[in-house]
Parts: sequence; C-alpha cells; structure tokens
Amino acid sequence: MRYGLVGLTVNLAGYAVYLLVTYLGAPPRAAMTVLYGVGAFGGFWGNKRLTFRHEGGVLRTATRYVLAHCLGYLINLAIFAVVIDKLGYPHQWAQAIGVFVVAGYLFLAFKFFVFRDLTSSQGAER
Repeated sequence: MRYGLVGLTVNLAGYAVYLLVTYLGAPPRAAMTVLYGVGAFGGFWGNKRLTFRHEGGVLRTATRYVLAHCLGYLINLAIFAVVIDKLGYPHQWAQAIGVFVVAGYLFLAFKFFVFRDLTSSQGAER
C-alpha cells in the first residue's frame, strides 16, 4: 500500500514533468532517460526506509537497486520502441504505459530481490 501511494504520487509528478519538457521541445527518449535517472536516484532511501523498512547493508542493497533499475529502464525503452516506432502511437502513450508496467516490475524486483529480508529467508532454509 505504501509503495502504491508513494509510487502514484511520484509517477504522476514525473509524468507531468515529462509532458512539460517534451512540450517544450525535449526529445521523448532523452526526457524519459533523464527523468528515469532522477526518479531512481531519489527513490532509493524512500523505498529502503519507508516502503520496505529494510535494514540490510547499503552497498549490497544499492547494487541490487541499480541492477533492478537498469532492467526497468530497458523495459521502458522497449515500450517506447514498440509503442512509438512499431505501432506509431504518440510518445505520451508510450510513457504512460511505461509508468505502470515499470512500476509493477519494480515493486516485484524490490520486494523479492532488492529489499528482501535475508534473515528470514536464511532462517527458513535451516
């Protein structure tokens, strides 16, 4: 629930900024790339502390976070390629779809890969 509320707020704001900067002339892929990076960078501590209340090590968690976001970025880029280049829809639709698809992927990646509780999973293996 916390992930959804935080994500909805951040993604709506990010999408509004995306629409503004592309309206002002920024190329869609460049705008998506910059905004994706800013959102990913800004979201680490919020997700670690607030959403998942993770107490694991920062270096290991940050490495996994970056890996999860690299794949998320590639998913968003693939959505652009299909929706804009192959199907011919406007970039605004591609980014709107990307926001929801990548948010869903990132929730699963964060929960089961990035911020998973290693102590409870190790205890279950014993």
